[in-house]
Amino acid sequence: MNKKVNKIDSGVKISFVGEVKKQNIVTMVENCSSGKCECMSDDTKAKITNMQVTGKDGEVELSLSGDVSTKEIEEALAKSKVLNP
Repeated sequence: MNKKVNKIDSGVKISFVGEVKKQNIVTMVENCSSGKCECMSDDTKAKITNMQVTGKDGEVELSLSGDVSTKEIEEALAKSKVLNP
């Protein structure tokens, strides 16, 4: 799976291409929203105002709204137990 993290006006967009299931990204977002994950600091979580998953299996996008940096998100993705079992 390839991950691309890009800065956008409203925050950060992550594109997942290849061996990726949309449901896995939805699960990751749900875990993050409910506090079931430890992939990002509370400070980073507090900056995110909205998370939206779009696309389909093999080509999924996750848009994070808020004042977050690509570096913060790349570090969180590296720690994700959903993406890195």
